[in-house]
Amino acid sequence: MANRLAAETSPYLLQHKDNPVDWHPWGAEANRLARERDVPILLSIGYSACHWCHVMERESFTDEATAAYMNEHFVPVKVDREERPDVDAIYMEALQGMTGGGGWPLTAFCDPDGVPFHCGTYFPPESRGGMPGFMTVMEAVVAAWAMQRDEIEGAAPRTREQLGAIGRMPPSADDVGPELLDAAVPTLLGLVDEVNGGFGSAPKFPPASALDLLLARGEREPVELTLDAMAAGGIHDQLGGGFARYAVDAGWIVPHFEKMLYDNALLARTYLRAHLELGHERYRRVATGICDWALREMQAPEGGFYSALDADSEGVEGLFYTWTPAEARAALGRAGLDHLESDLLAHYGIAPAGQLEGRSVLHLPRGLDAPEPVGLDAARAALLAERDTRTRPGLDDKRLCAWNALMAGSLAEVGAALGEPRYVEAARRCAEFVLAEMRDGDGRLLRAYNDGRAHLNAYLEDHAYLLEALLTLYESTFEVRWFVEALAVAAAMVERFADDEQGGFFTTSADHEELIARRKDLDDHPAPSGNSAAASGLLRLAALTGDAAWEGRARGVLLLLAGPASKHPQGLAYLLAAADRYVSPAREVGLVHPSGAANAVAPFAAVYRSRYRPHAVIAAGAEGESTPPLLADRHAGDDGALAYVCENFACRAPVAASGELEALLA
Repeated sequence: MANRLAAETSPYLLQHKDNPVDWHPWGAEANRLARERDVPILLSIGYSACHWCHVMERESFTDEATAAYMNEHFVPVKVDREERPDVDAIYMEALQGMTGGGGWPLTAFCDPDGVPFHCGTYFPPESRGGMPGFMTVMEAVVAAWAMQRDEIEGAAPRTREQLGAIGRMPPSADDVGPELLDAAVPTLLGLVDEVNGGFGSAPKFPPASALDLLLARGEREPVELTLDAMAAGGIHDQLGGGFARYAVDAGWIVPHFEKMLYDNALLARTYLRAHLELGHERYRRVATGICDWALREMQAPEGGFYSALDADSEGVEGLFYTWTPAEARAALGRAGLDHLESDLLAHYGIAPAGQLEGRSVLHLPRGLDAPEPVGLDAARAALLAERDTRTRPGLDDKRLCAWNALMAGSLAEVGAALGEPRYVEAARRCAEFVLAEMRDGDGRLLRAYNDGRAHLNAYLEDHAYLLEALLTLYESTFEVRWFVEALAVAAAMVERFADDEQGGFFTTSADHEELIARRKDLDDHPAPSGNSAAASGLLRLAALTGDAAWEGRARGVLLLLAGPASKHPQGLAYLLAAADRYVSPAREVGLVHPSGAANAVAPFAAVYRSRYRPHAVIAAGAEGESTPPLLADRHAGDDGALAYVCENFACRAPVAASGELEALLA
């Protein structure tokens, strides 16, 4: 018999609907029941693509005796961290404070108000390898609840205070200037792994935001080293495109095989920007490979994008993506390509021993620049066709507002820069889906969509990512509707999330349910924080409108986070990129064409999009248009379009030829 999760739409929650555990979804009902029964809450947080979440379910949550003990002594609550990042962030901070570590599944034991008093991650069913067994842990918690209740209740106010501290952090008294970047960038460079690329040691997550920052600051070598190493590694799907969430080794060879929408959205634009700035064709191929993967495997019929692919298939991590020499030979033989066997095995590092329990992760041991064997395209197609016959990893098919915004923005940027209209059209469809289907009756954004239903209040990151995506879509198409929607999203974000006292933005809106703490999300790794994305989007909006109020809100974020960013540049790289935009000379490019001659601006737009321009914005429209305000009072030429290049709305004389614009932007 299904438990209370059967009515949910999250694939992760639905994976647990048939557990004998009497799971409750997050909400006031679980708290009420815990108070009524006078028992703790057992909170379990995970996500659909999480390998160890699946392991703990198989070992413990499907076990009748374990479930009976949980049901008797606790109110069990299951949370999808991707649907509820606000809940996850609170209890992850508690976990890190109590244990010094983090990860998922996150297991928290809480009082009936939701205040945690004991936390951990994965617990095996029985004690082993220095880890206590799950039943042992639960029995100890039950004993503590009975014998140490006064201590638990006495500590709760202090715990609340500690978990809410990040939301009360004061801003810097000094303005943000170039010295912030002058100090932070060398610190970031000092963390580079000069052999394998990336930062630090294993495990390694793709550092898209840090690479974008370094590229914007002219630091080419670490960017090239890292992008090449990742693209040649097993973290990059050499057959189907896209990247896994992270590598378990320093050399990017063996991934944790789950594929996340947000990682790939961020990496698509990073590889595009590196292609534009460094000129390498191989980066263009990686960027388009990511976009093609997203359109092929992750796009829903209505135009939105699914969230993730699991690491596991048939209960084995990586089975779908890995190969034995015999499997590769058989696939080539069926395609009549036996003569390519030795070259293919060497090219992709398919060895008898393999890297993962005797199986090989496809990678490029000779590097991206190694000559490709003759017939590689046919051999790759044969392997991909063979792989497509395997049992596929599970798909988390919920659509998240923030992650869809990231993918829409990346598709628009890649499509416009490379002249690929199908990517731009996919970005349009995605944005239209979010704006039409992921709002409530009052027009407020919602977080998650599945099975024809959107629900949950949207968070800061949903608004901030969508603001940036809509601005990118406007700059990629010059369709005014996207700019108008961006203004509305920005206004809602300020109204509902801004902290008028300390600056910056709260993670949750003012009308959100009350949690034990109201936080501000700060960390940009692996994905930009809502605050950093808000600062970036608002600075872009200020440049397009000339409205200093938008810049003032962005400055509030920078003042709040400048101190932490100077000390931890890898963790706040997107914030530093926003600061780089704030302190650098800005370029505003306005393209004005005669009425009815919109195509006349195309040569100018192509020049602008031919490079990565992190300190510039662009707008285009017919003479007489004033949306965005950057276009107000600008005139077209007698014979066609004119391009205006401005700094802080002080403009040079307009130019009529694309070559002249290129010279002005150099």
